[in-house]
Amino acid sequence: MTQSADIALDSWIRREALAEAMIPLIGRLYRENNVVTSVYGRSLINQSVVGLLKTHRFARQIDNVELPLEETLPLLQALVGLKLGAASIDLARLSLGFKHQAGDAKPLEEYLRAELADVVGRQGIDERTSTDVVLYGFGRIGRLLARILIEHAGGGHGLRLRAVVVRRGSDQDLIKRASLLRRDSVHGPFDGTITVDEENNTILANGTLMQVIYSDNPATIDYTAYGISDALVVDNTGRWRDAEGLSQHLLSRGVGRVLLTAPGKGELKNIVHGINHNTITDSDRIVTAASCTTNAITPVLKAINDKYSIVHGHVETVHSFTNDQNLTDNFHKGDRRGRSAALNMVLTETGAAKAVAKALPELAGKLTGNSIRVPTPDVSMAILNLTVERDTCKEEVNDYLRTMSLHSELHKQIDYVDSPEVVSTDFVGSRRAGIVDGLATIASEKNLVLYLWYDNEFGYSCQVIRVMEEMAGVHPLAFPSELPETAVRAGAETAVGAQV
Repeated sequence: MTQSADIALDSWIRREALAEAMIPLIGRLYRENNVVTSVYGRSLINQSVVGLLKTHRFARQIDNVELPLEETLPLLQALVGLKLGAASIDLARLSLGFKHQAGDAKPLEEYLRAELADVVGRQGIDERTSTDVVLYGFGRIGRLLARILIEHAGGGHGLRLRAVVVRRGSDQDLIKRASLLRRDSVHGPFDGTITVDEENNTILANGTLMQVIYSDNPATIDYTAYGISDALVVDNTGRWRDAEGLSQHLLSRGVGRVLLTAPGKGELKNIVHGINHNTITDSDRIVTAASCTTNAITPVLKAINDKYSIVHGHVETVHSFTNDQNLTDNFHKGDRRGRSAALNMVLTETGAAKAVAKALPELAGKLTGNSIRVPTPDVSMAILNLTVERDTCKEEVNDYLRTMSLHSELHKQIDYVDSPEVVSTDFVGSRRAGIVDGLATIASEKNLVLYLWYDNEFGYSCQVIRVMEEMAGVHPLAFPSELPETAVRAGAETAVGAQV
C-alpha cells in the first residue's frame, strides 16, 4: 500500500513538472504569435498547473483516456520552433491526427509543418485587421462579452474592446460597474486585475482600456472623439430589436456595423454560428445573434436532420430565471412573470422553436416550443422530442452525436457528456452552444428524445463572439482543419463508454 501511494505521488509530481514546463510555452505562443491553444475547445491560456492537469483529465470524457502531457509538451515545444502566425490550435485533435496519420507516418515536426503550412514561418504577420468593439449595455451578457474579449486580446489584433455605453445609475456608477465586472456570483471572479480611472471614465482590465460613455441615445454619440472608428457596436440591452430601432446606432459617428444579442424582428438575419454564419455579407450593417436557446438547439437539430430527417418535433426548455422576472410577486406586463422567480416554476412562451427556421429553413413549420422558467441563476436544458423518418436506437444516435462533437464542422457548437452524476452547475462556463446528455437519450424506432444542457449566459456569449469575429473578418485560422478518416474512427471507437 505504501509503495502504491509513493508511486501515485511520484506520478503526480512528474505531471506537475510537465505542466509547469508547458505554461511558458503556451504564454509565449499567445503573446508572440497570437496562437491560442486548447484541448477539445478548452482554452489553455492563463491556466495554472492544476488547471492544465484538469484540462488534460477532461479529455477522457471525449476519448475515454486522459490526454497525456507527455504528448502535448513535445507538441508545444515543436510549435514554438515553427514561428507561427496567428492561429487557434486544438492540441488534443492535433495529437489524435498525428497518432492516426493516413498513409506513411511523418515525424512530428514534418507532420506539423504540413498540417500548419498556412501559418508556419509567419510570426508577426497577422493579416487580420483590428476591429474596434463597443458594448452598448453592460448587463449579464455585456460583462461576459467583455471578459471573453479581454481574454482574447492577445497581441492586439482582431476584436479590440474600446468602449462601453451605459446610462448613469448613480454617483458611484463607474466603481459599481467595475465591481460587477470584477465579481460575478455565477461565473466567479475576473481572472486578472482591474483599475478604475474616475477622472477619465475608464476601466483598465488586463491591459484592455475601456472608455465608459454615458448616454441614453444611441444616435448621438461621437465615438471618433475617443479614437474609435468603423466600430462594431454590440447592443445587448434588448431595447430595440428591429432594423428601425437598431439603425439608430449607425447615426453615431464612428460606427460601422451593429450586432444584436437577441432575436431580431422583421427581415433581420438571425445568425447561429456554425449554421448560417456564412450568409453574413459585407452589406449587412445590422445582424442579430438569435437567442441562447436557438443557439443551443439548432446545431443538434441540424445534425439530427442531416442524418435522420426530422418530420416534426416539440422543444421544451427548462430555463433559468432571467432579469426580466420579478424576485417577489409584483406587477409585470407579461403573463405569469410577475410571480416570484426565486420561488416558482413559471410556464412561459419561447420563440426559439420558430426561430430555428430562420437559420434552418428546412425545419420551418416542423417545430413547436414552450418554456418553464425555474429558480436557478444559470444553465438551462432543452428537451427535443422528435419524430424522424428512419428507425434508430440510443447507441447509434449517441455515437453519432459524440462524433459530431469531435470531428464535424459543428464541434465548436455541440458538446457531449455521458455521466450519471452531472447536474446543471457542472456546465457553468461551458463554451459550447449545447451539450448532449447521452445517458438521458431515448430512442425507439422513429421516436427520439434528446436532452441538451446549455449555459444560457456564457455559452451564448461565446457564440456571439464567433459571430462578431465573422462580421469583422478576424476569425483566426483553426487547426487541425480536419482529421484523417483513421483518426475520426479511432476517436469515435475509443469514446464509446466514456464517463465524466
